[in-house]
Amino acid sequence: MVSTSEQRTVRGYMPSIPGPENITRVELPNGIVLLVYENHASPAAVVRGHLRAGSLFDSDELPGVAAFTAEVVERGTDSRSFQAIAEETESVGAAIDFGAGVHLVGFSAKGLSEDLALLLDILSDILQQPTFPKDEIERVRGEVLTGLREREESTQAMATLAFRALAYKDHPYGRDTLGTLASVEAIRRKHLKQFYRRYYRPEGMQLAVVGDVSARDVVALVQRVLGDWQVNGTPPSFAIPPLKPLNKAKRKHIKMKNKIQSDVVLGAPALPRTHPDFLAAELADVILGEFGLMGRLGDNVRDRLGLAYYARTQLESAPGPGAWSAYAGVSPQNVEAATEAMLGEMRRIQVEEVSAEELADVKDYVTGIQPLRLESNDGIASALLDMEFYNLGLDYLQRLPALVRAVSADQVRSAAQKYLHTDAYALVVAGP
Repeated sequence: MVSTSEQRTVRGYMPSIPGPENITRVELPNGIVLLVYENHASPAAVVRGHLRAGSLFDSDELPGVAAFTAEVVERGTDSRSFQAIAEETESVGAAIDFGAGVHLVGFSAKGLSEDLALLLDILSDILQQPTFPKDEIERVRGEVLTGLREREESTQAMATLAFRALAYKDHPYGRDTLGTLASVEAIRRKHLKQFYRRYYRPEGMQLAVVGDVSARDVVALVQRVLGDWQVNGTPPSFAIPPLKPLNKAKRKHIKMKNKIQSDVVLGAPALPRTHPDFLAAELADVILGEFGLMGRLGDNVRDRLGLAYYARTQLESAPGPGAWSAYAGVSPQNVEAATEAMLGEMRRIQVEEVSAEELADVKDYVTGIQPLRLESNDGIASALLDMEFYNLGLDYLQRLPALVRAVSADQVRSAAQKYLHTDAYALVVAGP
């Protein structure tokens, strides 16, 4: 079913904010949702999409299969070798990429709009007919193992990894998406093929095409190359398992040799992206650790107290309870003082109401960066997929400024009180 008529645009003109009047949404009979946005500013096109095949579906016994599968799936098909795929895309100056996250396997293709049919044909080939060549599996294994060993030398990466395991104990959100050295060594071709057959399917797939294209032509192209894709069996459930909340502060120190800096991660699971309080929590996060030079944490923990090389916060956007965390890079002797200073700022935003001036500045910042994110085809495609994945509505980007302006200082403080945990949290330090 097509939800809008073909967009009325002329070359060189691009509506400032995508919405229902210029986004074409089509749901194919096999479950694929297609979103098309015409932007005739340049002769280029971007394809972005995702499947419900992330590490959420890995087993505890063999983590990393989802990520390994996503790396190998593009390494050869029934009709194209990996070299042939590379030559076809490079010959037209295009690029194709696959990668796995916690929830989804994402893929993208970028090139000139005149080559869109070729790119969609290659993507369709990869999605439906991968062969998992043995030599490519071993190449990918070597690359992943090298990346894992390099990661072990990063205090920031190791602190973040250990934080997730501590904050999300016995939950898929606590797994290492890439796997471990042992699990990657143990993954075999049969595991990749089994994972592909179970989780790579059209139901739940979402696809966005943005650029110098005709929406009507794109719909026809996608229907031609992906409309007949069918996979036997019932699609796996995409439900996020329940999470047992932390009931006290938990701490872990990852000892790392030959390091002069410690990285600190402090936080806890918070709320899903679709929760009504999310926008207020997001504004609180921007105030605390993002606005300007890393918000209040940057101003006080780093600049005024001189306790950190950097200090910031992040509120994750996820279908389940994403983490709300503070991060800092510090000298080892300042770990305790920096931790207390971060907790102090977190408690302050829970107790003191944000001033009208500070809140207005942050709202201007949040609404001001949105047009910048929509300046590229890639940014628009990502925004369209987010709106579809979280069921925000095709008019979400148009409604967003008013939604931001409507958040009160009391709602910001209330969100911090509910979801910014300063008594029951996970704290990880990685360094000397």
